[in-house]
Amino acid sequence: MSMSEKYTTQLGAGLGMIEETKALLDIWEPGMQPPEILRAALASGRFPNVTARRLRNIVTECFAPRMLIDNAWPAELTSSLLERIPQSAIAQLLFLFTCRANLVLTDFVREFYWTAYAAGQESISNQDARDFVVRANEDGKTVKYWSDEMIERVARYLTRACGDFGLLEAGRKKSRRILPYRIEAETAAVLSYDLHFQGLGDNSVLAHQDWELFGLERADVLAELKSLALRGLMIVQAAGGVTRITWQFKDMGGLANAIAKS
Repeated sequence: MSMSEKYTTQLGAGLGMIEETKALLDIWEPGMQPPEILRAALASGRFPNVTARRLRNIVTECFAPRMLIDNAWPAELTSSLLERIPQSAIAQLLFLFTCRANLVLTDFVREFYWTAYAAGQESISNQDARDFVVRANEDGKTVKYWSDEMIERVARYLTRACGDFGLLEAGRKKSRRILPYRIEAETAAVLSYDLHFQGLGDNSVLAHQDWELFGLERADVLAELKSLALRGLMIVQAAGGVTRITWQFKDMGGLANAIAKS
């Protein structure tokens, strides 16, 4: 595991930050860098209860790592969809980009949350999350060996972020109920096309680990895409373990327009 693949504490800079991220996306324009975004956000008057220092932290440590990577593709994609797909699907896309930027959250959701969900466990506590972080710390998955205090903090980050994104009960709690969580059709459409536009082959799209964030295995993904095909968003042909997908749109704009009409 390289340094870039190790767990950091950056999740604590923003946790879910759904409404704040949407507000920043309204302000963001292609080509804008964090200092420009911060100046525009401060001038917008849309963050009256946030100090300049806190807003700077949100922009540089939360918004930028999640939304400005890959030439700001996540920001461009999400801002183009803000008014075109349900807000629940927007929240799921922000969850996806947050996980991509924070490996500790990715692994906690994939390896712990969905295991507990499948086992019928009713809740996940900060102690459960702490046990997960302790094991990661001992296994050398963190950028450096974390103190007990840092372990406690990261454990709370994990459960609170899951609460923000609707996987767990929200609020400041030591134990949170596991909530029913299912990928939205619009999220599945955007994610599948996003992976396709990254250059992945059809079968690699189906098997990509991003789907595991939503509790889906390959067969589940295929079922989701077949459902999207019924809406005219793609053509799916599956036989003998091989799947071929005819992608109907050449860019996300075309997909967004079709989603809005379907």
